[in-house]
Amino acid sequence: MVADTARTRVYWLELGGEDDAFAAREAENAATAVEVVAPGLAAAGSIDPDRVRRLAYTHRANEAVGRTDASVASARALLEAASIGREGTVAVRARDVRGGTDVSTTDAERELGGVLVDRGYDVDLDDPDHELRACFADDVCLLGWLAAESVRDFGDRRPTDRPFFQPGSMDPLDARAVVNMVGAGPGTTLLDPMCGTGGVLIEADIVGSDVVGVDAQRKMVRGARENLDAYIDGGEVVRGDATRLPFRDGFADGVVFDAPYGRQSKVEKHPLADLVPGALAEAARVASRAVVVADRPLREAATENGWSVERVFERRVHRSLTRFVHVLERASGAPGARA
Repeated sequence: MVADTARTRVYWLELGGEDDAFAAREAENAATAVEVVAPGLAAAGSIDPDRVRRLAYTHRANEAVGRTDASVASARALLEAASIGREGTVAVRARDVRGGTDVSTTDAERELGGVLVDRGYDVDLDDPDHELRACFADDVCLLGWLAAESVRDFGDRRPTDRPFFQPGSMDPLDARAVVNMVGAGPGTTLLDPMCGTGGVLIEADIVGSDVVGVDAQRKMVRGARENLDAYIDGGEVVRGDATRLPFRDGFADGVVFDAPYGRQSKVEKHPLADLVPGALAEAARVASRAVVVADRPLREAATENGWSVERVFERRVHRSLTRFVHVLERASGAPGARA
Protein backbone atom coordinates (compact mmCIF):
# COMPACT_ATOMS: atom_id res chain seq x y z
CA MET A 1 0.00 0.00 0.00
CA VAL A 2 1.38 3.41 -0.97
CA ALA A 3 1.63 6.18 1.60
CA ASP A 4 1.18 9.87 0.82
CA THR A 5 3.86 11.64 -1.17
CA ALA A 6 5.61 14.49 0.64
CA ARG A 7 3.45 17.64 0.76
CA THR A 8 5.97 19.86 2.54
CA ARG A 9 9.73 19.97 2.39
CA VAL A 10 10.81 17.09 4.63
CA TYR A 11 14.14 15.31 4.62
CA TRP A 12 15.17 11.74 5.23
CA LEU A 13 18.47 11.19 7.03
CA GLU A 14 20.58 8.08 6.49
CA LEU A 15 22.22 7.41 9.84
CA GLY A 16 25.51 5.66 10.55
CA GLY A 17 26.63 3.43 13.40
CA GLU A 18 24.34 1.24 15.45
CA ASP A 19 23.02 3.79 17.97
CA ASP A 20 20.26 5.70 16.16
CA ALA A 21 19.44 7.90 19.15
CA PHE A 22 23.06 9.05 19.35
CA ALA A 23 23.19 9.73 15.61
CA ALA A 24 19.89 11.61 15.71
CA ARG A 25 21.09 13.81 18.57
CA GLU A 26 24.21 14.74 16.63
CA ALA A 27 22.08 15.45 13.54
CA GLU A 28 20.25 18.17 15.48
CA ASN A 29 23.33 20.32 14.83
CA ALA A 30 22.35 20.31 11.14
CA ALA A 31 18.60 19.67 11.01
CA THR A 32 15.33 20.50 12.76
CA ALA A 33 12.71 18.17 14.20
CA VAL A 34 14.87 15.06 13.90
CA GLU A 35 12.98 11.82 14.60
CA VAL A 36 14.09 8.23 14.09
CA VAL A 37 11.49 6.50 11.91
CA ALA A 38 13.16 3.14 11.19
CA PRO A 39 16.49 1.45 11.97
CA GLY A 40 19.21 3.62 10.45
CA LEU A 41 16.75 6.25 9.16
CA ALA A 42 15.33 9.50 10.50
CA ALA A 43 13.07 12.31 9.34
CA ALA A 44 13.89 16.01 9.63
CA GLY A 45 11.90 19.17 8.95
CA SER A 46 14.74 21.18 7.44
CA ILE A 47 18.50 20.90 7.01
CA ASP A 48 21.60 23.07 6.74
CA PRO A 49 23.51 21.34 3.91
CA ASP A 50 26.88 22.72 5.01
CA ARG A 51 26.39 21.31 8.50
CA VAL A 52 25.18 17.97 7.15
CA ARG A 53 28.49 17.66 5.32
CA ARG A 54 30.27 17.94 8.68
CA LEU A 55 28.27 15.26 10.53
CA ALA A 56 29.90 12.05 11.72
CA TYR A 57 26.93 9.72 12.15
CA THR A 58 24.68 10.98 9.35
CA HIS A 59 25.85 9.91 5.92
CA ARG A 60 23.23 11.62 3.75
CA ALA A 61 20.21 13.91 3.82
CA ASN A 62 17.60 13.36 1.09
CA GLU A 63 14.78 15.69 0.11
CA ALA A 64 11.69 13.56 0.60
CA VAL A 65 9.57 12.24 -2.23
CA GLY A 66 7.51 10.17 0.15
CA ARG A 67 7.25 7.17 2.45
CA THR A 68 5.69 3.79 1.82
CA ASP A 69 6.03 0.16 2.84
CA ALA A 70 9.17 -1.83 2.10
CA SER A 71 8.41 -3.35 -1.28
CA VAL A 72 9.64 -2.57 -4.77
CA ALA A 73 6.07 -2.38 -6.08
CA SER A 74 5.08 0.19 -3.46
CA ALA A 75 8.23 2.25 -4.08
CA ARG A 76 7.44 2.28 -7.81
CA ALA A 77 3.82 3.31 -7.22
CA LEU A 78 5.01 6.07 -4.89
CA LEU A 79 7.36 7.48 -7.51
CA GLU A 80 4.75 7.23 -10.24
CA ALA A 81 2.38 9.32 -8.14
CA ALA A 82 4.97 11.96 -7.22
CA SER A 83 5.81 15.20 -9.00
CA ILE A 84 9.51 15.40 -9.87
CA GLY A 85 10.25 18.80 -11.37
CA ARG A 86 13.99 18.31 -11.93
CA GLU A 87 16.17 18.97 -14.93
CA GLY A 88 19.19 16.99 -16.05
CA THR A 89 20.35 13.41 -15.72
CA VAL A 90 19.35 11.01 -12.94
CA ALA A 91 20.47 7.85 -11.20
CA VAL A 92 18.78 5.58 -8.66
CA ARG A 93 20.54 4.11 -5.62
CA ALA A 94 18.71 1.63 -3.40
CA ARG A 95 19.77 0.40 0.05
CA ASP A 96 18.63 -2.42 2.27
CA VAL A 97 19.55 -0.60 5.47
CA ARG A 98 21.40 -2.93 7.84
CA GLY A 99 20.16 -5.91 5.84
CA GLY A 100 16.80 -5.67 7.57
CA THR A 101 14.55 -6.54 4.61
CA ASP A 102 14.42 -9.11 1.82
CA VAL A 103 14.09 -6.40 -0.85
CA SER A 104 16.25 -6.75 -3.96
CA THR A 105 18.03 -3.42 -4.33
CA THR A 106 18.87 -4.33 -7.94
CA ASP A 107 15.17 -4.77 -8.73
CA ALA A 108 14.36 -1.52 -6.94
CA GLU A 109 16.92 0.44 -8.93
CA ARG A 110 15.69 -1.08 -12.21
CA GLU A 111 12.00 -0.43 -11.51
CA LEU A 112 12.48 3.11 -10.22
CA GLY A 113 14.88 3.91 -13.03
CA GLY A 114 12.24 2.71 -15.48
CA VAL A 115 9.74 5.20 -14.05
CA LEU A 116 12.21 8.04 -14.53
CA VAL A 117 13.02 6.96 -18.09
CA ASP A 118 9.29 6.83 -18.85
CA ARG A 119 9.10 10.41 -17.62
CA GLY A 120 11.73 11.40 -20.17
CA TYR A 121 14.83 11.48 -18.00
CA ASP A 122 18.28 10.34 -19.12
CA VAL A 123 20.13 8.01 -16.75
CA ASP A 124 23.78 8.68 -15.87
CA LEU A 125 25.08 6.19 -13.32
CA ASP A 126 28.52 7.78 -13.03
CA ASP A 127 27.87 11.50 -12.60
CA PRO A 128 24.15 12.27 -12.47
CA ASP A 129 22.73 15.72 -11.89
CA HIS A 130 20.24 14.20 -9.44
CA GLU A 131 20.39 11.01 -7.38
CA LEU A 132 17.18 9.32 -6.25
CA ARG A 133 17.70 7.25 -3.12
CA ALA A 134 15.40 4.44 -1.99
CA CYS A 135 16.10 3.30 1.56
CA PHE A 136 14.39 0.12 2.80
CA ALA A 137 14.35 -0.72 6.53
CA ASP A 138 12.00 -3.01 8.44
CA ASP A 139 8.57 -2.31 6.89
CA VAL A 140 9.39 1.15 5.53
CA CYS A 141 10.72 2.60 2.28
CA LEU A 142 11.85 6.22 2.25
CA LEU A 143 12.23 7.74 -1.19
CA GLY A 144 14.12 11.01 -1.67
CA TRP A 145 16.54 13.07 -3.74
CA LEU A 146 20.07 13.36 -2.40
CA ALA A 147 20.48 16.87 -0.95
CA ALA A 148 23.71 16.68 1.06
CA GLU A 149 26.34 14.08 1.88
CA SER A 150 28.82 14.05 4.75
CA VAL A 151 32.55 14.16 4.07
CA ARG A 152 34.03 10.82 5.13
CA ASP A 153 37.67 11.75 5.68
CA PHE A 154 38.03 10.60 9.30
CA GLY A 155 40.54 7.91 8.37
CA ASP A 156 42.99 10.67 7.45
CA ARG A 157 43.25 11.64 11.13
CA ARG A 158 43.53 8.32 12.95
CA PRO A 159 45.08 8.82 16.43
CA THR A 160 47.88 6.38 15.69
CA ASP A 161 48.87 8.35 12.57
CA ARG A 162 49.22 11.69 14.34
CA PRO A 163 52.65 13.11 15.17
CA PHE A 164 51.87 12.68 18.89
CA PHE A 165 49.92 9.64 20.09
CA GLN A 166 48.82 8.37 23.47
CA PRO A 167 46.66 5.27 24.12
CA GLY A 168 43.02 5.96 24.86
CA SER A 169 42.66 8.86 22.43
CA MET A 170 39.13 9.31 21.12
CA ASP A 171 38.79 8.44 17.46
CA PRO A 172 37.95 11.29 15.05
CA LEU A 173 34.45 9.98 14.29
CA ASP A 174 33.34 10.18 17.92
CA ALA A 175 35.24 13.41 18.52
CA ARG A 176 33.37 14.97 15.58
CA ALA A 177 30.03 13.72 16.93
CA VAL A 178 30.50 15.21 20.40
CA VAL A 179 31.65 18.61 19.13
CA ASN A 180 28.59 18.69 16.88
CA MET A 181 26.38 17.81 19.85
CA VAL A 182 27.70 20.81 21.76
CA GLY A 183 26.92 23.11 18.82
CA ALA A 184 30.36 23.60 17.27
CA GLY A 185 30.49 25.56 14.03
CA PRO A 186 31.37 28.95 12.55
CA GLY A 187 31.16 31.82 15.00
CA THR A 188 31.57 29.66 18.11
CA THR A 189 34.40 29.07 20.58
CA LEU A 190 34.95 25.55 21.89
CA LEU A 191 37.06 24.75 24.95
CA ASP A 192 38.52 21.38 25.93
CA PRO A 193 39.92 21.72 29.48
CA MET A 194 41.45 18.21 29.40
CA CYS A 195 42.55 18.26 25.79
CA GLY A 196 45.10 15.41 25.86
CA THR A 197 46.42 14.89 22.34
CA GLY A 198 44.04 17.48 20.86
CA GLY A 199 41.67 15.27 18.87
CA VAL A 200 38.52 17.11 19.97
CA LEU A 201 40.11 20.45 19.12
CA ILE A 202 41.05 19.29 15.62
CA GLU A 203 37.49 18.16 14.81
CA ALA A 204 35.93 21.31 16.27
CA ASP A 205 38.26 23.50 14.22
CA ILE A 206 37.43 21.60 11.02
CA VAL A 207 33.71 22.31 11.49
CA GLY A 208 34.47 26.01 11.97
CA SER A 209 34.90 26.73 15.69
CA ASP A 210 37.69 28.71 17.30
CA VAL A 211 39.35 26.20 19.62
CA VAL A 212 41.20 26.44 22.92
CA GLY A 213 42.70 23.52 24.81
CA VAL A 214 44.00 23.18 28.35
CA ASP A 215 45.93 20.30 29.88
CA ALA A 216 47.71 19.83 33.19
CA GLN A 217 50.63 17.89 31.74
CA ARG A 218 53.45 19.61 29.86
CA LYS A 219 53.97 16.70 27.49
CA MET A 220 50.29 16.76 26.52
CA VAL A 221 50.38 20.48 25.84
CA ARG A 222 53.43 20.05 23.62
CA GLY A 223 51.94 17.02 21.88
CA ALA A 224 48.56 18.63 21.32
CA ARG A 225 50.22 21.68 19.78
CA GLU A 226 52.18 19.39 17.48
CA ASN A 227 49.00 17.60 16.38
CA LEU A 228 47.10 20.84 15.81
CA ASP A 229 49.94 22.19 13.69
CA ALA A 230 49.76 19.04 11.55
CA TYR A 231 46.03 19.26 10.79
CA ILE A 232 44.68 22.79 11.27
CA ASP A 233 45.85 26.40 10.97
CA GLY A 234 44.59 27.79 14.26
CA GLY A 235 43.93 26.76 17.81
CA GLU A 236 45.54 27.52 21.14
CA VAL A 237 46.74 25.09 23.81
CA VAL A 238 47.91 26.15 27.26
CA ARG A 239 48.98 24.38 30.41
CA GLY A 240 46.48 24.77 33.20
CA ASP A 241 44.14 23.30 35.78
CA ALA A 242 40.68 22.22 34.61
CA THR A 243 39.30 23.12 38.06
CA ARG A 244 40.70 26.68 37.89
CA LEU A 245 40.49 27.82 34.31
CA PRO A 246 42.16 31.13 33.35
CA PHE A 247 39.12 32.38 31.44
CA ARG A 248 36.33 34.82 32.16
CA ASP A 249 32.72 33.78 32.77
CA GLY A 250 31.02 32.85 29.49
CA PHE A 251 34.32 32.68 27.61
CA ALA A 252 33.27 29.72 25.45
CA ASP A 253 30.09 28.68 23.66
CA GLY A 254 30.68 25.03 24.47
CA VAL A 255 32.94 22.76 26.49
CA VAL A 256 33.87 19.19 25.60
CA PHE A 257 36.13 16.92 27.61
CA ASP A 258 36.94 13.25 27.99
CA ALA A 259 37.41 12.67 31.72
CA PRO A 260 40.30 10.48 32.91
CA TYR A 261 39.29 6.87 33.34
CA GLY A 262 38.92 5.25 36.73
CA ARG A 263 42.01 3.14 36.34
CA GLN A 264 44.05 6.35 36.58
CA SER A 265 44.31 7.01 40.29
CA LYS A 266 45.54 10.57 39.97
CA VAL A 267 45.97 13.29 37.38
CA GLU A 268 48.71 15.74 38.35
CA LYS A 269 47.80 17.05 41.81
CA HIS A 270 44.07 16.23 41.77
CA PRO A 271 42.55 12.91 42.84
CA LEU A 272 39.85 11.95 40.36
CA ALA A 273 37.21 12.39 43.07
CA ASP A 274 38.03 16.12 43.09
CA LEU A 275 39.05 16.64 39.48
CA VAL A 276 35.82 15.79 37.66
CA PRO A 277 33.40 17.73 39.91
CA GLY A 278 35.76 20.71 39.89
CA ALA A 279 36.07 20.59 36.11
CA LEU A 280 32.28 20.39 35.74
CA ALA A 281 31.81 23.44 37.97
CA GLU A 282 34.39 25.44 36.01
CA ALA A 283 32.86 24.36 32.72
CA ALA A 284 29.48 25.69 33.88
CA ARG A 285 31.12 29.01 34.66
CA VAL A 286 32.71 29.47 31.24
CA ALA A 287 30.06 27.95 28.92
CA SER A 288 26.34 27.26 28.72
CA ARG A 289 26.63 23.88 26.98
CA ALA A 290 28.89 20.89 27.46
CA VAL A 291 29.42 17.32 26.39
CA VAL A 292 31.37 15.27 28.90
CA VAL A 293 32.63 11.77 28.17
CA ALA A 294 33.52 9.41 31.02
CA ASP A 295 33.84 5.73 31.81
CA ARG A 296 31.00 5.99 34.35
CA PRO A 297 27.73 7.92 34.77
CA LEU A 298 28.18 11.48 36.03
CA ARG A 299 24.56 12.56 36.43
CA GLU A 300 24.87 13.36 40.12
CA ALA A 301 28.19 15.16 39.77
CA ALA A 302 26.83 17.19 36.85
CA THR A 303 23.65 18.29 38.60
CA GLU A 304 25.59 19.17 41.76
CA ASN A 305 27.96 21.39 39.79
CA GLY A 306 25.73 23.63 37.73
CA TRP A 307 24.29 21.46 34.96
CA SER A 308 20.99 20.05 33.77
CA VAL A 309 21.43 16.65 32.12
CA GLU A 310 19.73 16.55 28.73
CA ARG A 311 20.80 13.05 27.66
CA VAL A 312 23.25 10.31 28.57
CA PHE A 313 24.36 7.82 25.90
CA GLU A 314 26.19 4.58 26.64
CA ARG A 315 28.79 3.85 23.95
CA ARG A 316 30.48 0.46 24.22
CA VAL A 317 34.10 0.71 23.05
CA HIS A 318 35.24 -2.83 23.88
CA ARG A 319 34.56 -5.50 26.47
CA SER A 320 36.22 -3.61 29.33
CA LEU A 321 35.24 -0.05 28.40
CA THR A 322 31.91 1.71 27.97
CA ARG A 323 31.94 5.45 27.44
CA PHE A 324 29.09 7.52 28.88
CA VAL A 325 28.42 10.62 26.80
CA HIS A 326 26.66 13.31 28.83
CA VAL A 327 24.90 16.14 26.97
CA LEU A 328 24.57 19.04 29.40
CA GLU A 329 22.89 22.45 29.55
CA ARG A 330 23.88 24.96 32.19
CA ALA A 331 21.27 25.16 34.93
CA SER A 332 19.69 28.48 35.80
CA GLY A 333 21.42 30.04 38.76
CA ALA A 334 24.76 28.39 38.00
CA PRO A 335 27.88 30.62 38.04
CA GLY A 336 28.14 32.42 34.70
CA ALA A 337 24.42 32.10 33.90
CA ARG A 338 22.59 35.28 32.98
CA ALA A 339 19.79 36.31 35.28
